[in-house]
Amino acid sequence: MTIEPDLFRRAMRSWATGVTIVTSMHEGVRHGMTVSSFTSLSMTPPQVMVAITDNVRTRALISKSGIFGVTLLSEEQREISDRFAGRVPDNLDRFDGLETFSLQTGVPLLAGGLACFDCRVTSSFESGDHTIFVGDVLAAKKLHDDWPLVYFNRDYRQLQK
Repeated sequence: MTIEPDLFRRAMRSWATGVTIVTSMHEGVRHGMTVSSFTSLSMTPPQVMVAITDNVRTRALISKSGIFGVTLLSEEQREISDRFAGRVPDNLDRFDGLETFSLQTGVPLLAGGLACFDCRVTSSFESGDHTIFVGDVLAAKKLHDDWPLVYFNRDYRQLQK
């Protein structure tokens, strides 16, 4: 027995989450998307997990390259979140005009975020309409001490300061 998708969506809107941009590249093509399904899994070895919707360009690049990057967004980066959430279509360069850098694998990471992680896929599996990628963190960098971009009940929120 399963519940109706709309009921599930409404219930999940009660869960506040940080906002990340997950990026990858393969054979000179780079792409990224806004992702809230991100978490740390292990300290030894350092590992993180991302869940990526099937049938999107970023998922295909991660699957082909075996690498991905995660940038944790600051509250000042709402426009970047929207851009990578689809306001700039999949077939266009979502990185256009943005400052990027790389750490170890060459995967693009976004300047201005709170922190970033450069990862190599160690395992993946399909679950529902997503693929879950577990990655060993090869490099990480703390960038800023700003406040995080938070998403709750279909809108961006601010933590009380």
